[in-house]
Amino acid sequence: MTIHPLADVQSTQIGANTLIWQYVVILETARIGKNCTICSHVFIENDVIVGNNVTIKNGVQLWDGIRIEDNVFIGPNATFTNDFIPRSKQYPKRFDSIHIEEGASIGANATIIGPRKIGCFALIGAGAVVNRDVGDYWVMVGNPARQIGYITEKKCRLDMRLRDKNNGTQYAFISSRLVKK
Repeated sequence: MTIHPLADVQSTQIGANTLIWQYVVILETARIGKNCTICSHVFIENDVIVGNNVTIKNGVQLWDGIRIEDNVFIGPNATFTNDFIPRSKQYPKRFDSIHIEEGASIGANATIIGPRKIGCFALIGAGAVVNRDVGDYWVMVGNPARQIGYITEKKCRLDMRLRDKNNGTQYAFISSRLVKK
């Protein structure tokens, strides 16, 4: 693990080969997996779990209750909320959870309003405002975010009928995975 000398890392639960840039703050009980990249100006609260091979770009704050599975990408300045009705100095008994499943990608400046689940390999477009759960392989854009298609694990964009937008190849869900027919 490599921690920049200008980072404030209080947690000892950080996996091997994780890179932490300058001006990052990670609180004491946060858990970070192996082979992650945590870019500058990231703040991670105590009750946060980050899986393996996760990239968190600059300017992201991860609040209590956020769970991020393996191979997730979080773009610069993505925003997560964990209190639907915040008030100064009034804290809920339990914060809303946000669960981001394996392989999902969150675009730059996207906002995820908790409580929320982002399905595996889902793609949230830059600037989208997500105010509902997102299914596996969904592509979501806009404010409020709406589904415009699907995306495969190998980044092939599909329309709503599960057809490749470039060559018309048909895909289907088989055992919860999106595969060519």
